[in-house]
Amino acid sequence: MLRNLAETLAFGTAGGLTLGLLGMPAGYLSGAIMAVAIAALAGRPMLIPGPFLRVLLVLLGISLGAVVTPETLHGMATYPLSIAVLIVACAAISVAGTLYLRAVHGWDTVTAYLAAAPGGLSQVMAIAIEIEADVRAIAIVQTMRVVIIAVCLPGLMAFFGIAHHGTRSLVGTFEFAQINEFAILFAVSTAAAYLAHLSRFPGGLLFGAMIASAALHGSGYIHVVMPWWVAYSVMIAFGSTTGSRFANTPLKLVLTFIGAAFGSFAVSVAIVVVFALFLVQVLGLPTAEVLIAYAPGAVDAMMLLALALNLNPVYVGAHHLTRIFFVLLTMPILARMGRRWHKRDHRKKLPVEKPPFDDSE
Repeated sequence: MLRNLAETLAFGTAGGLTLGLLGMPAGYLSGAIMAVAIAALAGRPMLIPGPFLRVLLVLLGISLGAVVTPETLHGMATYPLSIAVLIVACAAISVAGTLYLRAVHGWDTVTAYLAAAPGGLSQVMAIAIEIEADVRAIAIVQTMRVVIIAVCLPGLMAFFGIAHHGTRSLVGTFEFAQINEFAILFAVSTAAAYLAHLSRFPGGLLFGAMIASAALHGSGYIHVVMPWWVAYSVMIAFGSTTGSRFANTPLKLVLTFIGAAFGSFAVSVAIVVVFALFLVQVLGLPTAEVLIAYAPGAVDAMMLLALALNLNPVYVGAHHLTRIFFVLLTMPILARMGRRWHKRDHRKKLPVEKPPFDDSE
């Protein structure tokens, strides 16, 4: 396991440093994702163990909370309307993605809906197994969409001039005189993360640490920020984690669903852009913040993009937490309706895009 972890981080570091040092927005994250994903698809045993990932989540939460100041909380009055629009956008992404996968790729309703769901991969996969949907198709499309968003969205934003590489302003250097503040920050944030995790709060490790860190920094009690080398290491490690999702996935299987993945990505991004432009015009919110807050990618990756692009983590975090709850609340309803949809589509004998080999292989 340690050997596989070391190899994974080596690939991630090489990719992250390459794009990061070139100045690409969120390059440390996206470079690591691409390098590890390519290595995984080439057959290398890419692996990030669970305990290591949990430590990363806490460090990410601390880093995000350290950005919070009274200024970042300014404008919270605009959050309710923005969050309400987000819920509508999530529903639109789900419906439009389902229609696209059914009409263009011939998927059945349940499989298409689960593949188009805006996040919550673990919950989505649990429902897929329960109602006998095409599990591998859903997993591949959901995973590829996460990777495509994390890698492509910063580049697209930079191309249109709405994102810049700004992480360095959010981090500092380690000074021994600050050791007491570091100790308090890590102890309180880790305890909050653990309690949130025990209470089964969605994204508890990340959001628990972020809330505690934000409270300490926002109150002015703590002023220390994460050393730059820790922040960039966390980005590279998280990019490696995302890329390692392709471990043990045959390249042939990925190619089978690549059209569905890019198509559903295009549909979701188009919807996000429409709603983002509406909010930018009505509320005057920064375009980059709205796009990252509304992007249907993995929460940890989207929060890292907020950090890398120097965005307001409170605004972005509130919206992604809402998106998690949207998925959690709609999935049980789908579970009850899924079998009826499955039977109806089976009677119609709609062709479903299947892998070229059996699940037993």
